[in-house]
Amino acid sequence: MTSRLEALKGRFTQVKQPSRDAISDTAPVEKTVKQIIANVRNRGDAAVREYSLAFDKVNVTNFEITDEEKQKAIADLDPQTREDTEFAIANVRCFAEAQLKTILPLEIESLPGLHLGHRVIPIEIVGCYVPGGRYPLLSAPVMTIVPAKVAGCDHVIACLPPNAHPAMIAGCHLAGADRIFRVGGAQAIAAMAYGTETIPAVDKIVGPGNAFVNEAKRQVFGQVGIDQLAGPSEIFIIADETGNAATIASDLLAQAEHDVRTRVGLVTTDRKLAEDVLKEVERQLDGLPTAPVAGAAWKHYGEITTVEDEETMIAYSDYIATEHLQVHTRDPQATAKKLRNYGSLFIGELASVVYSDKCCGTNHTLPTMAAARYTGGLWVGSYVKIATHQWLDERGVAAVAPAAVRQSATEKLEGHRRAAALRLSPKQLSSIA
Repeated sequence: MTSRLEALKGRFTQVKQPSRDAISDTAPVEKTVKQIIANVRNRGDAAVREYSLAFDKVNVTNFEITDEEKQKAIADLDPQTREDTEFAIANVRCFAEAQLKTILPLEIESLPGLHLGHRVIPIEIVGCYVPGGRYPLLSAPVMTIVPAKVAGCDHVIACLPPNAHPAMIAGCHLAGADRIFRVGGAQAIAAMAYGTETIPAVDKIVGPGNAFVNEAKRQVFGQVGIDQLAGPSEIFIIADETGNAATIASDLLAQAEHDVRTRVGLVTTDRKLAEDVLKEVERQLDGLPTAPVAGAAWKHYGEITTVEDEETMIAYSDYIATEHLQVHTRDPQATAKKLRNYGSLFIGELASVVYSDKCCGTNHTLPTMAAARYTGGLWVGSYVKIATHQWLDERGVAAVAPAAVRQSATEKLEGHRRAAALRLSPKQLSSIA
C-alpha cells in the first residue's frame, strides 16, 4: 500500500517550503525529564521546590494558592477581562453540557437472560496543567477545567508556573478548580502523577505545555492517563480562487505568534492566491508587534502549496492532518463534508481559529503532529470512562456457557473450562458436544 504522500506525488507544488521540522527541532529533553520525575517521585516537595528555583527563578514556600490569594486575584482582575472570561466559561460549559448529553449509559438484553451494558463514570481526580508560556493565555484554564467540572469529576486540581500572571489564578478559580498549585514544568507533571506531601496524585493529566511538559506526560503515561502529546501549534487553510489573501495572511500570523515553532500553511488550487498570500504575509509582518515570534515561525515553518484540483486539496489536507483547519472555498460547507483529518474545523472565512482559541465554546486543546488521523481534541468525554458490565440469569447461562466450555477446552485452559461449566446442570453439561 502506498503512503499518503506517495499517492500525491506530482500533484502539488510548494510555493514556499518550511526550512525546518517543528517536531524534530525539539532539543533532546528525555534524559533531563527522566531525572526530574525520579527526583520528584523520591523527594516530593523538596525536589519540586528546587526545580522551581532552578527553572522558574522563584523560591516557592507554599505551593497551594490560598483562598485569600484567589479572591485577591479576582478582585485585581480588570472588570472587562473578568466579563470576557466568564463569557468564555459559559460558552465552553454550554457546549460541554450538550456533548455530555450524547454520552449515554446502555442496557440491552442481547439474548434471553443475558444482560449487557455500560456506565458513564466520571474520572475521580483530574490534574489540569495550565501553561504560563510567552503570554498569559486566559483561555487555557477554561478549556481544561470547565469540561472536567461538567463531566462530574470529584476533584479538579490545577498546576501553573509560579511566575504565571495573577489573572491565570483568577481564571483557574472562576473555571472551577478545586485546588490550585503554583508549580510548573516537568516537575508539575511528576508531582501530579505520583503525588507529594502537598500535591495529590491524580488519575489523569490534561493540558498542553512546552517540550519538557510534553515529555513528562509521555513518561508518566500508564501511571496516570493523559489527554494527548502536544507538539507545536499548527494551522492550515485550504482555499480556492475565492480566498481573500489579506484574511488568510492575518489568520496564519495570528496562530504564528503563539511560538517560534508554530507550523502554518496554505493549500490552494489557485496559484495567484498563493503568490498574493506570500506577499501579504510579509506586508502584515511589517508593523506586527509580535513579528519577532510570528516572523520566525513563518520563516522556518511556514508553507504554501498549490494543488491541481479540489480532490488533491482534500487529500493533501488529510495527509497533513493539522491541528486547526480553516476552509475558505466557494462552498465551504460542501468542502467540509469531504474532510476527515483535522483537530478542529473552521468552516467559511468568518470562522477564525482565534474565536475557538478564546471563547466561542469548542475546546482549543487539540491534536498536533498528524495525530488528528486517529483522535480528536480534548472534550467532556475525555473526563469520563465507559465501563461495561453484564449479568445473567439461568437462561443466559444456558445460552453462553456451552460455547465458553468448548472454547476453554480447545484452548487447554482447564480452569476456565471448569468455571464455565460450574453453573450448568449435569443434564446441560452432558449435552455439550
